Amino acid sequence: MKQLIKNAIEKDSFLNLIKKALLPFLKNDSSAYLVGGYIRDLALFNTVSLDKDIVLFNLDTENVARKIADDIGGAFVELDSLNKIYRVVLGENYADIAQGLNNSVDDDIQRRDFTINSIFYDLKKGEFYDKNGGFYDLQKKVIKTANLENLEDDPLRMLRTFRFKAGLNFEIDTEILEYIQKNGKNLDTIAKERINQEILKMFQGNFLVETLLNMYDIGFLEIVFPFVHKIKKIPPNTHHHLDLVHHSIETVNQIRPVCADIALLRLAAFYHDIGKPLCWTIEPDTGRHRFIGHDEKGEKLVRQELSALKFSKKQIEYVAKMVKNHIYPSSLMATPEGASNKAMARFIRKIHPDVEDLIELARADRLSARGEAVTDDMVQNNLKNLEKLLGYYKEIKESLKELPKLLDGREIMDILQIQATPKLGAIINELKEAQIAGSVKTREEAISFIKGLKI
Repeated sequence: MKQLIKNAIEKDSFLNLIKKALLPFLKNDSSAYLVGGYIRDLALFNTVSLDKDIVLFNLDTENVARKIADDIGGAFVELDSLNKIYRVVLGENYADIAQGLNNSVDDDIQRRDFTINSIFYDLKKGEFYDKNGGFYDLQKKVIKTANLENLEDDPLRMLRTFRFKAGLNFEIDTEILEYIQKNGKNLDTIAKERINQEILKMFQGNFLVETLLNMYDIGFLEIVFPFVHKIKKIPPNTHHHLDLVHHSIETVNQIRPVCADIALLRLAAFYHDIGKPLCWTIEPDTGRHRFIGHDEKGEKLVRQELSALKFSKKQIEYVAKMVKNHIYPSSLMATPEGASNKAMARFIRKIHPDVEDLIELARADRLSARGEAVTDDMVQNNLKNLEKLLGYYKEIKESLKELPKLLDGREIMDILQIQATPKLGAIINELKEAQIAGSVKTREEAISFIKGLKI
């Protein structure tokens, strides 16, 4: 393994430029090491990252970083002057150059978050320095730390532990799990912007479900996601074979990669029933659990929680839209008129461009609720209806991009002799739905259509 990684490092043209610029500085007791994720990812995936981390010892870090940038024709960026961290950028490649802790290689290695990230490669000698057994832990597929104080120094590393598990499916060392179980509340001291970045990376991982279950088992999930504390009180029922926490996680599990931002769709799946505790009733005669209005309540709650976690406005709008409408596709298609082109067009107009994402969420929700009252026929009919809705959307999707404006608001007012009232807005929406459905294609057809409306 080591030789293969060394070969890849030596073939990296960007690193070779940096090494060439560095060599005049590497005299006496000065040294420079390639560290962290670049080596880890080469070992695990044989992938060469465009992002490099280099640590310098007994050198003027800023001066060296500036000289490297000049020598290779790159750009110099000051990231953190207090901690002496600078970036050299060349095209898509960049290297973060930092001052080693106490100018001691051993001290710097010991403060690294996990052993798999503490493998150093000496750029002058061409040798690995692996004091913490990082290569061994990579082979054993375990997440360990050389010192639990590293988690205390930066509590975000507790969450980062699970981010790595979600991406790698490594076992987390028992000592780390026990530490997080006792000290998880310290995550509250961390800036929310840092937390949401780790959440998004975690939700991209192929082993997210195992990770969420692991977090739940040690009580850390509800520290990261406060709503879990409330939804865990809702037990299985006739329509749900799982309690609400595990139903939410299973819904995440059923999500397929149908969109560009799989992390946000999975996050929406995880949050989709956040409103249920506020709407929970049990019918006295039948014992049936009801959650009427939980979609509307959920939209408001998820906005509050994601805002508290400092997610962007665009991210919050997307997740809130998914939560608010997660029942819509299935409930629409379950009605007699739901399968009509007009009804499907109305749905598409409201949800586009997130139609495929929402249908996928509805599908995942259906597959995650298999209580005793849910028959196989119910599930199959639901899935069949969702496929029909998805098929219709794909059929007309291209036409949505260039939907012509056959009549504007002023023209409609003149033709129908009406004022600018809510009625006008309703007519415009009806006309758009008719265009989407394909029943109105020309200006003449549009005029005839609006004249025939009874609004």
